[in-house]
Amino acid sequence: MERNQERAEEHLDKYEILKKYFGYDTFRNSQETLIDHILAGKDTLGIMPTGAGKSLCYQIPALLMDGITLVISPLISLMKDQVGSLNQAGIHAAFLNSSLTIGQYYKALGFAREGRYPIIYVAPERLMTEEFLDFALNSKIAMVAVDEAHCVSQWGQDFRPGYLKIAEFIEKLPKRPVVSAFTATATKEVRDDIIDMLMLRSPLVLTTGFDRSNLYFGVVTVRDRYAAIQNYLRMHKEDSGIIYCLTRKQVEEVCERLIKDGFSVTRYHAGLGDAERQKNQDDFIYDRTPLIVCTSAFGMGIDKSNVRFVLHYGMPKNIESYYQEAGRAGRDGEPAECILYYSSRDVITNQLFIDNNQDNDELDDVTRAIVKERDRERLKKMTFYCFTNECLRDYILRYFGEYGSNYCGNCSNCLTQFEQVDVTEIARTLVGCVESSRQRYGTTVIIDTVHGASTARIKNYRMDENPYYGSLAQIQAYRLRQVLNHLQMEEYLLVTNDDYAIVKLTAKSKELLEEGRQIVMKLAKESERPLKEAQDRGRGRKKGLPGGASFTKQEETLFEKLRALRTEIAREEKVPPYIVFSDKTLTHMCVVKPEDKQEMMTVSGVGEFKFEKYGERFLACIKGFHR
Repeated sequence: MERNQERAEEHLDKYEILKKYFGYDTFRNSQETLIDHILAGKDTLGIMPTGAGKSLCYQIPALLMDGITLVISPLISLMKDQVGSLNQAGIHAAFLNSSLTIGQYYKALGFAREGRYPIIYVAPERLMTEEFLDFALNSKIAMVAVDEAHCVSQWGQDFRPGYLKIAEFIEKLPKRPVVSAFTATATKEVRDDIIDMLMLRSPLVLTTGFDRSNLYFGVVTVRDRYAAIQNYLRMHKEDSGIIYCLTRKQVEEVCERLIKDGFSVTRYHAGLGDAERQKNQDDFIYDRTPLIVCTSAFGMGIDKSNVRFVLHYGMPKNIESYYQEAGRAGRDGEPAECILYYSSRDVITNQLFIDNNQDNDELDDVTRAIVKERDRERLKKMTFYCFTNECLRDYILRYFGEYGSNYCGNCSNCLTQFEQVDVTEIARTLVGCVESSRQRYGTTVIIDTVHGASTARIKNYRMDENPYYGSLAQIQAYRLRQVLNHLQMEEYLLVTNDDYAIVKLTAKSKELLEEGRQIVMKLAKESERPLKEAQDRGRGRKKGLPGGASFTKQEETLFEKLRALRTEIAREEKVPPYIVFSDKTLTHMCVVKPEDKQEMMTVSGVGEFKFEKYGERFLACIKGFHR
């Protein structure tokens, strides 16, 4: 086989492959452990945060193993991105999916039979087709690597029925290959499901940690979300970012308003035609349009490394989805920001999504009911993320089973000054109002009642006759809602998951009313309520320098020159700019200011193959900038 002959001539080890093709001198986190386990012929499950380099964990073994590695991947865009990056690095790879014409598909399959590709990406739905099975049964498959492995679990946020066929496909192969699985987000239940559904044999299960320390997390509750996002974008004119919306209608409205307000922006949702979706996605990836407004349909596997912010125009339905979407920021390891603009209406919207979810139609009635109840519970935990005054990063990590110090110094809560406030009387009044109204109303009615609102609804419900009516009129409504949210989080009250979201008492309610329980909350000092402005946190790439240093004006000019050259090369080769070199690599060039090949090869992300293609042009660009 051509590939095997090439490999025999080179005799590269894993370290030489890492440097030559990927431009790195050392492995990160637990990459080497996973690679060694795979090369020893053992199954693995790697749970690594977005941007931690999990693709290298199967790509490097694929170049060392005798045979073909099949990478099962859920989305066409993900495959194209991965294959494009590999080809750009000098590694022969291909994808087999529905984006190919019949002629292209059979041509790629023919090359695969000849052994031209050590790595082939394939959609799960294609595994059991006659043509692909014929190829697989008559080829030496060394490894099956399952990317986005959480898609195999019904408890995961992106369940794909096609993933259930993977184990059946593997069983059909003449010799069982090594099976590896990778995901960025998985609770314990999902991890167990991955092992069971893929039938992994005594796998090494390695969680490298879910933390993305370069990401800033913020939650903002504002009356006018569009104005808040517009203001944010005006402060980040040079940056590329994603704005997630809950519905297609929101995408259309936000995108249209941004265009009218002079922003270069495109859109993406499942209601657009295939051609427009592809064009808009390419415009964003190729940096022709720096901003994209989209639904959750966009982004899985998108490897655009220079996304400097992800804004959520509404709350996602669970922590898994939020962390995966937010994680599309800062994949290059440079500082990036993830801000969620919250409204209580988001809870209602997500409840409707859960109740009308058609993805679970193939499940039996009992299982469907269990899944729906779990989805509602996950929505509740997502909502609590928007309420909490504790460290946001720690809240997310605890959700995935990691426990830290409850202080990260890089989220809106950690950067806000809080004070301990006794809210016992407010809490008792709220619980008393729920009890006296016989647990029949939602949060807004309860708050309006104790605040003494004179609305038509309060009068229709006769809540103006409630003994607690107007008893907290002197307390601002937002503070009442904060306390009510806290009572939910601490399980003194329960808000039902049904269509009407009724406030109910719990077993702990009695403790508050009858046993004199004290309730103390962390509340933001009034002067500290606004979020720390983005400009105070500094520009992303400046903070990404060693020791937190900043670029000089000369280095800033050099960075822009290097970025312009990268764009020029990307247009020539018709590839996304980050595939040429990432922002992190350009930043390192500005620090090192290499004058020859030897110095350029010390830059992170510059390998032998890429230096041969681009090195001299970048050295010429750097020439004249002195240390």
